[in-house]
Amino acid sequence: MTYEHIEYALDGPILTVTLNRPEKLNAYTALMGSEIEDAFARADSDDAVRVVIVTGAGRGFCAGADISGGASAFDVKTGAAMFQANRPSRGGFVEAIYNCRKPSIAAINGAAVGVGITLCLPMDIRIASSDAKIGFVFARRGLVPEAGSAWFLPRLVGLDQALRWCLSGRLFGADEAKDGGLVSEVLPADRLLARAREIALEIAENTAPVSVAMTRHMLWQYSAMAHPFELLKMDGPLSVELGAGADVKEGVSAFLEKRKPNFPGKVSRDMPKGYKPAGR
Repeated sequence: MTYEHIEYALDGPILTVTLNRPEKLNAYTALMGSEIEDAFARADSDDAVRVVIVTGAGRGFCAGADISGGASAFDVKTGAAMFQANRPSRGGFVEAIYNCRKPSIAAINGAAVGVGITLCLPMDIRIASSDAKIGFVFARRGLVPEAGSAWFLPRLVGLDQALRWCLSGRLFGADEAKDGGLVSEVLPADRLLARAREIALEIAENTAPVSVAMTRHMLWQYSAMAHPFELLKMDGPLSVELGAGADVKEGVSAFLEKRKPNFPGKVSRDMPKGYKPAGR
């Protein structure tokens, strides 16, 4: 797929997906959504990709939906609806990010408003530049939180904080986002991407791809359950299955020999028997 509204750049084990409409502060379009979905599907199936970083070109991350065409941007009946082309699969880019077996990092380098911030919520790690401005502005546009954000946001920051941000629809800064648990680090703009890459390389150079894929799957899927018993049915047999495999032998050997591991397991072929993407 040739991309128009994003860039896809693989450097070593790190894929950087850049939202690329800088003249519009990377305002979201239906095409951008379908391209993000495709990029994460590609990353999921490519064993060369260990971590995905998502950022924005220029001085913004994503200033929300492109409403330059007026209010009809959200009206399906006009044929110009913002999200209708974002549904080649049921969950669009949300499902693609959530079920991607590679961890993802949102490097929020500027304005992240509306869908510009909700598209970050299925990602595993979020960091922001000190000049980032964030807003769940839907109620100020007569809309409701989309892209599954009414499920993701309370899980990440708690219901009270999610309600305060969503009911007011106001913009807030990176420090408030960190205090509220939405981002884990705030950095100067010129350090943001370098820090994202440091985090990505720490994962890529020290962990087993299959273990990481299963770990993020388990944490996302099971952490909200009312009890641990369904998880206990899974993690014991899973530990037995993985414990007899080549990755564990390599991980222990590398530790004892005080060297970097070289895990042989591949996400494309070696996922445990019990793995099933969420919602499928």
